[in-house]
Amino acid sequence: LPEVPTMAVEKVFVYNNTSIVQDEILAHRLGLIPIRADPRLFEYRNQGDEEGTEIDTLQFQLKIKCSRNPQAAKESSDPNELYFNHKVYSKHMTWVPLGNQTDLFPDADFRPVHDDILIALLRPGQETDVLMHCVKGIGKDHAKFSPVATASYRLLPDITLLQPIEDEAAEMLQKCFSPGVIEIQNIKGKKVARVANARLDTFSREVFRHESLKNLVRLARVRNHYIFSVESTGILPPDVLVSEAIKILMGKCQRFLNELDSVPME
Repeated sequence: LPEVPTMAVEKVFVYNNTSIVQDEILAHRLGLIPIRADPRLFEYRNQGDEEGTEIDTLQFQLKIKCSRNPQAAKESSDPNELYFNHKVYSKHMTWVPLGNQTDLFPDADFRPVHDDILIALLRPGQETDVLMHCVKGIGKDHAKFSPVATASYRLLPDITLLQPIEDEAAEMLQKCFSPGVIEIQNIKGKKVARVANARLDTFSREVFRHESLKNLVRLARVRNHYIFSVESTGILPPDVLVSEAIKILMGKCQRFLNELDSVPME
């Protein structure tokens, strides 16, 4: 969340913006668009550097103007038919190479992660013309640099059936848990419940609302089994994010050990 770096829009140069979206709001929206660019290819920009170079900056342009569709039916009221370019999407952002970036990244495809992020709405005559500088940063400085939507962990659920649960009770038990947790088997003409996949359980504790079931089931957690969930914004795959986070943690540990070694012993 806070320390794996990414590339995001940091500076927005507004040359023309006649849309109803104010300049500062437009810049804020652009900053939150995830950019598909490997941050490991770039350096951090020096503080106070306004221009940026090919090794620390990605440049994007957004230039679009809305116009009427002369072929639209007179009775139509659908903006999609009446106007051209009335919706400004992230797909309209185009990469403008800086310096020798074309040679540095010959196979690069720098662009927003998603093409369908709505940025603004326009009407005939309105236009947006801005230039963006993307720089490398971390979520500790601003949330727009965070590479994940969510990152969380939980303990593995442990569900134990204390005695056989059959027929109607088995069906009731199955409804108390998330789909896939409890399955019903047909054994000698009887419906018998069994725990199929405890990992899918969300610990709703619904089973304890039923007097006939609450003493037949034990819910617990496996104390040394963690389930980590990492949902990437699409800038980097989750497995890469985890490995990069581990490298940062190892670096912190090494710095701490170095500091301990440098402290004179009394």
